[in-house]
Amino acid sequence: MKSYLTSTIKQFEYYKSLGDKTINQLSFTELKKEFLEDSNSISVIIKHMSGNMLSRWTHFLTEDGEKEWRKRDEEFIDSFSTKEELIFAWEAGWSCLFKAITPLNITDLEQIIYIRNQGHSVTEAINRQMMHYAYHVGQLVFLGKLIKGKQWQSLSISKGKSAEYNNTKFSKNKARRHFTEDL
Repeated sequence: MKSYLTSTIKQFEYYKSLGDKTINQLSFTELKKEFLEDSNSISVIIKHMSGNMLSRWTHFLTEDGEKEWRKRDEEFIDSFSTKEELIFAWEAGWSCLFKAITPLNITDLEQIIYIRNQGHSVTEAINRQMMHYAYHVGQLVFLGKLIKGKQWQSLSISKGKSAEYNNTKFSKNKARRHFTEDL
């Protein structure tokens, strides 16, 4: 289970890095682009993710993950006035998450915590949130790619480069490491 905690932190760092790299490629105007009326822009998705993270991870082990002070519906109203403000919210959410999970130990994993009065083991809650964030980061990347078109800088193996990538991987000795260590 110790490897679970280490892997969890690395996975969250990986998803954050995909979001960071997407945000860095886009202007503030591009971050606010809605493709359809009432669709979510990258800016809105970031606002929602930050609100969710702050609610879920603040006093994670002792309070319900859906805080009374959270205004979820307002997360879907784009109110950022600068890219710096958007990045501040993004960083605040992730910082809250990492401060909550970094000190966890094996004995914490079976503790029961609540989200909207629904009991979860800490492991279940971490998995729930990781999948939620991966879902939204995937949206950020997809929207970023649509917005940038041919100017998009790939965040994974570029088209037509799989053989080259695999040759590099297979040229190394077998070893146990997290896949993000080579990124």
